[in-house]
Amino acid sequence: MNSTVPDVVGANEQSDVELDVLRWIRLARLVLQAERAAKDETLGLIFIDEATMTDLNVRYLDGDGPTDVLAFPLGDESLTTGRFPDEGGRGPGSPRVVPEMPAILGDVLICPTVAQKQANERSRSLEDEIALLVVHGTLHLLGYDHGNPDEASRMQKREHDYSYCLFQYLQPNLHRVRNQQLTLMDSLRIVRVE
Repeated sequence: MNSTVPDVVGANEQSDVELDVLRWIRLARLVLQAERAAKDETLGLIFIDEATMTDLNVRYLDGDGPTDVLAFPLGDESLTTGRFPDEGGRGPGSPRVVPEMPAILGDVLICPTVAQKQANERSRSLEDEIALLVVHGTLHLLGYDHGNPDEASRMQKREHDYSYCLFQYLQPNLHRVRNQQLTLMDSLRIVRVE
């Protein structure tokens, strides 16, 4: 884990849509940086198939069928160290001081096949759709809630700004804006202007 930026751990647990998981990890990390998330926070970014997404949507949100993205925050519960349930020592030779555990924000789960269908319906690329979903799920884990009308417009503006500016920053060979090099800091300055 890089101690200067929040960490994102990614996994591709589906095989229907080819993905560059590292690209989406970088985007989630950029959103965390732009939102000034704590440097010791960790987010999970997992791409899953429709059957798994359907099961999770039905089980946890009383949804019907698959959805595009789900965010499962872990909240502020601290992780237990030591030897539960006896809370005894860590064993012979173990250091007395327990290393600090990273703060785990939670997991963002994305279904690429649903994203592909939505991209087709909205006449946009799969990459644009997944960028929006990565940003959307990450913002949810940071406390944004589009269920609240006041928060909804703020969240949508952030989604648009981050998915456009930061995703463009990640595009190979597209770092030029009006013949100038677009840097990460340029992207973040563009996003911060409200």
